[in-house]
Amino acid sequence: MIWIKRTDLDGVLIVTPDTQSLDHRGMNVESFNDREYECLGTKFIVDSISSSRKDVLRGIHGDSRTTKLISVLFGEIYFVVVNLDKDSLQYTQSESFYLSASNYRQILVPPKFGNAHLVISDYAVFSYKLSAEYDRDSQFSVHWNTPMLDIWWPSKKPILSERDEKASECLP
Repeated sequence: MIWIKRTDLDGVLIVTPDTQSLDHRGMNVESFNDREYECLGTKFIVDSISSSRKDVLRGIHGDSRTTKLISVLFGEIYFVVVNLDKDSLQYTQSESFYLSASNYRQILVPPKFGNAHLVISDYAVFSYKLSAEYDRDSQFSVHWNTPMLDIWWPSKKPILSERDEKASECLP
């Protein structure tokens, strides 16, 4: 069973899978079941995993066609979703979440939304399901600290990739 909670951003959902305590050895969590997740209205075709150390910031990235289901397998991240759909009344609005291996929360990110994450634990493993094949050429990248977005970050000097360092402050 999964629990679904709407967020302040239209189309962005918090999905929490059921956790079942087994015994003294630990916990079992079914992180995805196609039958249970079909209520989200999307079919996921790609699973990806990335890992990063503390203070690494990845994003803000997105595209116009891919739905993502984000979770953390190890560690903790500060996760930000930004509405970058120019036709939306919520254009440029953002919301942030703490995702960790211990809270099991997942975030559904619709197309035309950007997302980014900052690792706040010593190390984190980040998992995401995609509804479309990854195509870097179709993605937009927005600088993590774009003033117009006014996103609060827990680190003022994150570790960035060259792509994220050079990302434009112009919105798509």
